[in-house]
Amino acid sequence: MYGVSGTGAVVGEEWGARAARSRALAVLRVRGRALGLAVLPAAVAVVLYAGGVTGHFTGSGWGTARWVVTVLAVLVLLAATAVALVVARARPAATPTVELSETAAPDLYRLVRDLADRLDVPAPSAIALTPDCDSWLEDRTHRAHRKHGAGSAHRASDGAGAAPVLVIGSPFLWWMRVAELRAVLAPVVAGTGPAAHPDIAAARRFVRGLDAAVAVPETPGLDPFRRLGARGVGQVARVLLRACRGHAGEMERGVAAAGSERAQAVDYGVRIVAQEQVGLAYAGWDRLLTRVALPAWRMGRWPAKLDAGVVSALTELSRRDRLADGFSSRLGERPACDLLEEPGAVDEATSLLAARLFHGGPAEAGPDWSPVEWSQYPEEVVDRKWRTDAARLHEVLDRLGVADSSAGPSTAPDGPTLTRVMAHLTVTPSAKERPPAQTPATTPADAQAPDDTPAAVHDPEAVHDPEAVHDPEAVHDPEALHDVSVLDDEPQSNPAADALAGALSALLAREEAAREARAAATAAEAAKTAAAAPSATTPHTAVSGPDGPLPLFPLQPPRTGRDLLADHVTAMVCCAAVDTAEAAPGLDWLDGPALIVGGERASDLGPRVLALVEDGDPEPLRAWLARTGVRPEKPVRLV
Repeated sequence: MYGVSGTGAVVGEEWGARAARSRALAVLRVRGRALGLAVLPAAVAVVLYAGGVTGHFTGSGWGTARWVVTVLAVLVLLAATAVALVVARARPAATPTVELSETAAPDLYRLVRDLADRLDVPAPSAIALTPDCDSWLEDRTHRAHRKHGAGSAHRASDGAGAAPVLVIGSPFLWWMRVAELRAVLAPVVAGTGPAAHPDIAAARRFVRGLDAAVAVPETPGLDPFRRLGARGVGQVARVLLRACRGHAGEMERGVAAAGSERAQAVDYGVRIVAQEQVGLAYAGWDRLLTRVALPAWRMGRWPAKLDAGVVSALTELSRRDRLADGFSSRLGERPACDLLEEPGAVDEATSLLAARLFHGGPAEAGPDWSPVEWSQYPEEVVDRKWRTDAARLHEVLDRLGVADSSAGPSTAPDGPTLTRVMAHLTVTPSAKERPPAQTPATTPADAQAPDDTPAAVHDPEAVHDPEAVHDPEAVHDPEALHDVSVLDDEPQSNPAADALAGALSALLAREEAAREARAAATAAEAAKTAAAAPSATTPHTAVSGPDGPLPLFPLQPPRTGRDLLADHVTAMVCCAAVDTAEAAPGLDWLDGPALIVGGERASDLGPRVLALVEDGDPEPLRAWLARTGVRPEKPVRLV
């Protein structure tokens, strides 16, 4: 199939291609066995009828057998036909991408075709971008993909024999240079050669159809009867998938091995260096999404230039990390994004898709979902986030009935102050020394026990009374459990913080539920509008997918009530610093929102806030406020 390349890799390449074809035939044998099992009752019925016609199978017993086998054959054939139709018509999962037409990236298409010519393989039928640090080939020849797709990318992929689509991670285009991108794409493009083999293509279509059939029962809008039938088809598809899963995995490994061996003839030395950039790009992209983009998404804003931001993030990473030293010197070479006609428009489309995939935002910009430029990020996102969190914190304090304890003749009579928050979270020394198990009925003698030791431990009769220790009623007594709770390894040292954290968590949960309801209503309205009057896609980029609920890959990690409280207290401190001291909101490319004090990032604020929240100790924070000139008794401006 492939000619001799003269690189010495032809043996490994042919071994990988042969292994892939062998595994593809094994997958097709599974399909053949399933087909044979489906027609077996019909074949037996034909034999029985033939025996009756020729006079070999006569009698009432043979007649009954013919009828029973005939009914069984009809039922099995109907079930097999239903399974085959569902497998053939089920829409395989498609990766959400931003599709590039050839007019939007002529140089990129030219580079890929030149690469395919050098590798002596078919060129990909189209190119698409995904907001991820990876690249692969994806078959989109299914009729459902052609029906839902738009633009020349999908028109080029019509027909079962079309080449797959090349999906490229968008961060690669902005961070990598042209030569590095070509070297990284070489093994991926080389995979179109094995993918064109009829056996491998048929095996892949069969596996994708089975995988899509498994998900059919979860399709919304099915009536109970159709859903019951879909579940039966899904069970059959699962059995077939288990039978061919191992062969399909080995087939894909063989295809990858063949492509890797063939790609060694193109830019092998550059690829070794480019692989280092892949790992660096992944690290910078992850930090940019979780630390920088996620706070903006929560505020209803989406950064419109995420791919351009990854360059700044990776440059900052190379400045801080000695292992990445020297990587930023490559920025003088031609970036791969120059292969696009309109890099800004493509970056905006992939940024919006990233927000949809990782946060579940709407498909289009609107009043509650608008883009934000990096130059506006500190004011539009960071400052708004701090003031929104501070307003939420004071709202919870108002609901808890916490009074403003600001002191001093210059203090305003009303208004949210940092002093109010600190006073509420401060644990006085007398409260720290008081035993947690002490109740209003505690006697003075009991109060002399150590802090973490219950008074009952010092009662010799209680210690040596076996009934007191093993009394089951005492174990289930709430008051007894309250007394024993002081023996925990990590006692709660700040009950005010616990109550405030719980109230904050409840309020945030309600706000998140309301946001999801609004997003669902907006999505439903957009679906109705699109169904009534389908809008024409832009000639340059078109977004395909996703298939399923959003977000597909949520980034928000689970946060405890204490973490939420610490974030809100930090926001309150930052608001006070901005309003009463020489501080300003800023953006750290690796850590997200930052407080700039005296031209430098305030990196020592976190431990002092944690001391207040966790231990109820305000002294470290007071020292920091005094050093930076922040006046906590002054009211701050909220949203």
